[in-house]
Amino acid sequence: MRDGHFFTLEGPLDSMPVERQMRAGNLSGFGELVRARGAEPRGLLERHAIDPLALRDPDLFVDSKAVAALLEECSHAFNDPLFGLHLGALQNPDVFGSITTLCRSAATLRDALQCYADFLPVVHCPLVVMEVAEGCDTAELRWRVEADLGRSDQAQLKGALMILKLLRQLGGKAFKPSSVSLTASVRQKGLGEIGTLLGCAFRAKSPVNAIAFPAAAMNCSIASANRLLFRLLGGYLERVRTASRRSIVERVEDYVRGALPAGTCSIEHCAKKLGRSVRTLQATLSEHDLRFSDILERQRIELAKAYLEQGEIKLDDVAVMLGYAEQSSFGRAFKRWTGSTPQRYRHTLPKAA
Repeated sequence: MRDGHFFTLEGPLDSMPVERQMRAGNLSGFGELVRARGAEPRGLLERHAIDPLALRDPDLFVDSKAVAALLEECSHAFNDPLFGLHLGALQNPDVFGSITTLCRSAATLRDALQCYADFLPVVHCPLVVMEVAEGCDTAELRWRVEADLGRSDQAQLKGALMILKLLRQLGGKAFKPSSVSLTASVRQKGLGEIGTLLGCAFRAKSPVNAIAFPAAAMNCSIASANRLLFRLLGGYLERVRTASRRSIVERVEDYVRGALPAGTCSIEHCAKKLGRSVRTLQATLSEHDLRFSDILERQRIELAKAYLEQGEIKLDDVAVMLGYAEQSSFGRAFKRWTGSTPQRYRHTLPKAA
């Protein structure tokens, strides 16, 4: 840990969604489904200001309202009142990102659902608030969206199916949902197919979104449980939640720390990662009297000093981890920053006892 950051020197595992964002994994299978209807996805995506590259990288972030509007347009354009549900049928629970891995490593369904409720807003979509309600005979996983996304019936249908898939994966063959309730409006003629795809009773225009199942299932052991992974990943996500690095500057800093060792650090990649255009990102940073290059240099200086304090790290490796092709380039930059060469700086450090 350095300067209060919870991540390693190489950077955080990933940046996190903020505001109305969600993981682009929610659009996995979209291109396939749209092409099957005789259309091309690019035009649809761009009409809603969604980068087509989001279909290739599930860890990018996209605007939640834009996704909801996109699914509604597709439902209308393809005359498919269950487009969201059909998209969900092509997806798997990995759309939720690392939270799915955490849930799979939990000991019981109760543990998994509590983690799901705690961390879904952290790694998947900050707008979603989850709640686990456990009664004597029935338990419910409830959720709500704390923002006006406009019409989002298709997104609700897809989301319910994905949560059900995760629950079935965790609970195994013994898990039997009792019902699904959604605030969404659904055409009467589609209710039968919804029940078939969900595999349980369905109720539309409900006051709450909820999946109900026997309370006894909460004690079910999870076959993929891994105590070490659960502790490590759960601890990491708890620190992410506590740190709440939500400002755009902090998020760019996180991106830079993660991207430097991979050699992919650029404002173009950063903007795509954060679900913004380059121009919007530049304008937002300007409001903080900063440029991307300012943040990049500041992080390089901080990381360079930290790496040099680790005497076992070779200077060639330090250069690579900071995104330099050659040690000489790193050396010139470091001298410009500090007035000292990396070798001299390392020699002036106090020796460990």
